[in-house]
Amino acid sequence: MNNIGLKVSAVLLSVFLWFFVASRGQSEITLEAPLEFRDIPAELGIISSNVKTVMLTLRGQERFMKTLNASNIRVFIDMSKAREGEGIYHVDKADVKLPFAISVTNVDPASIKVKLEERVTKSVPVRVSIIGTAEKGVSVSASVEPKNVIITGLKSEVKQVRYLVTEDFDITDMKGTATESLKLDTSGMNIVPEITKVTVRFTYTENKT
Repeated sequence: MNNIGLKVSAVLLSVFLWFFVASRGQSEITLEAPLEFRDIPAELGIISSNVKTVMLTLRGQERFMKTLNASNIRVFIDMSKAREGEGIYHVDKADVKLPFAISVTNVDPASIKVKLEERVTKSVPVRVSIIGTAEKGVSVSASVEPKNVIITGLKSEVKQVRYLVTEDFDITDMKGTATESLKLDTSGMNIVPEITKVTVRFTYTENKT
């Protein structure tokens, strides 16, 4: 217990020096980072959000900040309690995942608007896309299995889908019969079919004169 005053002063001085040294070499930067939506209820899907990125003001040791880029940062929005329709969701500093020794001093914007819609299923017919021309006096018919496919997606988008079309099949110079596994073309659609391919049987028939 001797010289306790001097010992306490030494500890305080050490703490002060540590903070002084730690604060030196600090720098601050602003980076744009994409938003990631997680834990969206299975029965819902996002139609739109008013922003897709946020501006982050970050602070840390200069040697760490030099190598920092957007790929090192993740900004999560917890959607586990989301409901159908438009809602406001806050972006907290705790939602930002950063490398060690870097902190968030500001998030802009601090809240975003997100619109969600119910996900639904629907059965739609399949049409076969035939290209090319059979030789003269010949006709080619196609039968598809399954004839209908169930699709899943946001209600407003599924409503617009009346049928699905297969990838193109060229019947030029075709003879006899052929059975093909053709992909379903969903390009430009934000829907998911229960299967991605269908089986199509092409039949070559000579027309009777």
